[in-house]
Amino acid sequence: MTLSVLGIDISKDTLDLCLMTAKGNHSAQFDNCAEGHRKLHKWLKKRFRSDRPHVCLEATGQYGDPIANYLYELHYPVSVINPSRIKSYARSLMRRNKTDKADAQVIADFCLKQNPELWSPPPQHMQDLKAMVRRLNSLKENRQQEKNRLQSGVSTPWVMTDLEEHIAFLEERIDTLSKAIQEHINQFPELKKQRDLLDSIPGIGKLTAATILAEIPNITEFDSARQVAAYAGLTPRNFLSGSSVHPKTRLSKTGNAHIRRALYMPAISATTWNPIIRVFYQKRLDNGLCKMAALAACMRKLLHIAFGILKHEQPFDPNYLNTQASLI
Repeated sequence: MTLSVLGIDISKDTLDLCLMTAKGNHSAQFDNCAEGHRKLHKWLKKRFRSDRPHVCLEATGQYGDPIANYLYELHYPVSVINPSRIKSYARSLMRRNKTDKADAQVIADFCLKQNPELWSPPPQHMQDLKAMVRRLNSLKENRQQEKNRLQSGVSTPWVMTDLEEHIAFLEERIDTLSKAIQEHINQFPELKKQRDLLDSIPGIGKLTAATILAEIPNITEFDSARQVAAYAGLTPRNFLSGSSVHPKTRLSKTGNAHIRRALYMPAISATTWNPIIRVFYQKRLDNGLCKMAALAACMRKLLHIAFGILKHEQPFDPNYLNTQASLI
């Protein structure tokens, strides 16, 4: 078991720390900026001459990435944990206090007891791809918001014109960034190969492929397709209580929401154009699943197919089902 751990609760402006050592616990707070990161390192150096505590923080994206990268480059062992795991752990401890200081203590305790896997940052070109894909999604969300406003009954001519012009501007930026993403991928042969393999799957286009690669840059390092689905929050979550309480099975949704959003429309398309998904979808409907539940299962199946294709480096085979049937 690790003797010294550092739990960091991250917010936009501050880093709340809980350092657990054999000599006791220590708390501190630093600004979440470059200068604050340097002060944090100096604070740790006063307490450790050569060793490095195991640093644990939640995956909070743009607010947590800089400090995670900074400490990793200084050779600290760093773990970046899905926030849902920390939340579940806090619930198991029956913690009632919800403060930044208390959260840092929970994260440190989680690190001490669970000894989570170590993290390493993806290559810079993969970090750039993720930033570009997420920016594209933000632009699309903004466009939809403006379209909703335009269709909400606005009648003032000036406002209508402004909305239309803004929508046109957003569509131009979306088109430009979509092309830039593909050009970025084309610069890296292995990434381009993976994008083209995913693009061979009916229902998954180049932009969906880019999202999958950006959000799961090391997909082939997973041991199974189910692990990938769990990472995306697409595995079923069952509730059983006693003999009479049996709510409907739902998606866990404790994973990467960007992947789930990216797979929704492709799954709808795949129920028509992908022969494997089409049969899979119909069987779920025949077994009594509602359309939304069956569609969620198709999203998971699509990710399973994507994992298999990237793992084996083989394009989509529309005759896969027939081949399997002939082997029985």
